[in-house]
Amino acid sequence: MMKQLLSPFLILLIFFHLCTKTSGQSPASAPAPSGPPDITALLRKAGKYTTFIGLLKSTQMDVQINSELQKKSDPGFTIFAPTDTAFSNLKPGTLNSFTDQQKAALTQFHVVPSYLSNSQFQTVSNPLRTEAGGDTVEFPLNITTNGTQVSMTTGLVNTTVDDTVYIDGQLAVYEIGEVLLAQGILRPPAPPPLPPKNASPSSNAPSGSISSSGDFSDATCLRYAPTAISYGVAILVALTLWL
Repeated sequence: MMKQLLSPFLILLIFFHLCTKTSGQSPASAPAPSGPPDITALLRKAGKYTTFIGLLKSTQMDVQINSELQKKSDPGFTIFAPTDTAFSNLKPGTLNSFTDQQKAALTQFHVVPSYLSNSQFQTVSNPLRTEAGGDTVEFPLNITTNGTQVSMTTGLVNTTVDDTVYIDGQLAVYEIGEVLLAQGILRPPAPPPLPPKNASPSSNAPSGSISSSGDFSDATCLRYAPTAISYGVAILVALTLWL
């Protein structure tokens, strides 16, 4: 009889304990929505693009890319990131010899202003336009594929896509084994135009002024000609009277 009375009581006690424990637990928080990717953070996480990160930051291309990625209507970017080893393969002193303008062009030449997946490389139109500008003569970038291998050439450099660093449908970052160089980067910038030369003093002189020694002599002769004639006439008259 006692067992029969205790059994419902125990069941109620256990049920009450479970309800109290469940209500004391806070619901799991939903993960925060992820924002647009940060290009330098992605490359820094990969760990072998220090030189390229420095170029992105010094030319402020990282700010431009991150800003554009925040726009949902933006076509995205494709970035070919040379490794630190690729930069070390350049001729010693090459990067340090570049002007700020050349460094900006070099960085922009590695950025395509549209998203390209691996499969889109097979149908891309050559030459590929980059952020360096639409001058495909100065900045040519041609893509070829052979199966899954993606190769590229600039006329000065031949390299391949060695790895996919990041891809999300808006931003694609690919590792390449060489730094992309082009004639538009290596050619020194045109010197600034020379200031206009000052006008020569002779051009500013009044039209009636004497501009040469010969003119001065002629003017002097003309000035004293009447006086000489007067003296000559006086002498002639005096000789006539004397005779």
